[in-house]
Amino acid sequence: MIATRTPFRITLGGGGTDLPSFYEKHGGFVLAMGIDKYMYVVVNIPHADRLVRLHYTKSETVAHAKELQHELAREALLRHGIHDAIEIASVADLPAGTGLGSSSCYLVGLLTAIRAYTLNPASLETLAEEACEIELDILSKPIGKQDQYMAVYGGLTSLEIGRNGKVSTTPLILSEQEMSDFVSNTHLYYTHTQRDTTAILAEQSQSIRQEPRGVVENSLLEIRDIGYEIADALRCRNFDRFGELMHKHWLAKRKLSSKVTVPVVEEFYEQVRAEYGVLGGKVAGAGGGGFWMLYCPKNGNRLMNFMSSQGLSRLHYSPEMEGSRVIANVLKSYSGHFHGLQRKGARI
Repeated sequence: MIATRTPFRITLGGGGTDLPSFYEKHGGFVLAMGIDKYMYVVVNIPHADRLVRLHYTKSETVAHAKELQHELAREALLRHGIHDAIEIASVADLPAGTGLGSSSCYLVGLLTAIRAYTLNPASLETLAEEACEIELDILSKPIGKQDQYMAVYGGLTSLEIGRNGKVSTTPLILSEQEMSDFVSNTHLYYTHTQRDTTAILAEQSQSIRQEPRGVVENSLLEIRDIGYEIADALRCRNFDRFGELMHKHWLAKRKLSSKVTVPVVEEFYEQVRAEYGVLGGKVAGAGGGGFWMLYCPKNGNRLMNFMSSQGLSRLHYSPEMEGSRVIANVLKSYSGHFHGLQRKGARI
């Protein structure tokens, strides 16, 4: 058995500028942070048969990996020449569709496990680009590159994305106390709404490609610039400025799609800004549900109690400075069996 642990992430600035439709024209910039909520993927090798068993919200049992309905698992296995005789299970600390990068966490966690199984390690950049290639190129998903890179790198990390798609990663270093102060003021609340971002992101990409400097493209240019300002504010330890820029970001993000906002957010946002000292907020990910982030430098307990009274409980989290990694590997004792299968020409 091999088990991997991959952190979810929260986007702090520049979200949406990692879409190919945007960065190929202007270059992108994203600042995000890995958090201590994880996707766990477990890979095991059966000994009684050569079937492929996959357990997620559904269960699949097939004779060949190409028969899998789960696109990410199918393409990850086929990419590494694994066709049968494998069992994969996954569990997560948070639900899917909540804007914290769960799909890419699953893929990166599975690729990490597969590479440990096949004794084929890779650099962080290679692993991230492999996940990007599967999701963006092979499966043609209308998503960007931040989720894959943050799943691999973790930490408080900025992603500078060139027009050619090349991603440069830079850690933003805060002391333990500074990070604690920042996180304590940055609340996450679950809206109890899950969504598929495909429609939202596809709409944005289509708008950028079809409209000459339309509302969406101009809004993303503004969001990218705000992302740079947010990174500067954190480098200067001006966390309240981060909160103010979050509000500015939210106003720009609302222009991207009518699907970005959700009623529960619209209902309470101006109220918490006026009555609880919230400086800014945003819906995590592409919007449409999931987690609501609020920056509240004062009255944090009052805000938390109010949100709880409205049925929105706070998600407590800490930063996770590592990306995807193997946390258990007891297949080493079967390495002889594994290499023997290779020598006999068996499919793996």
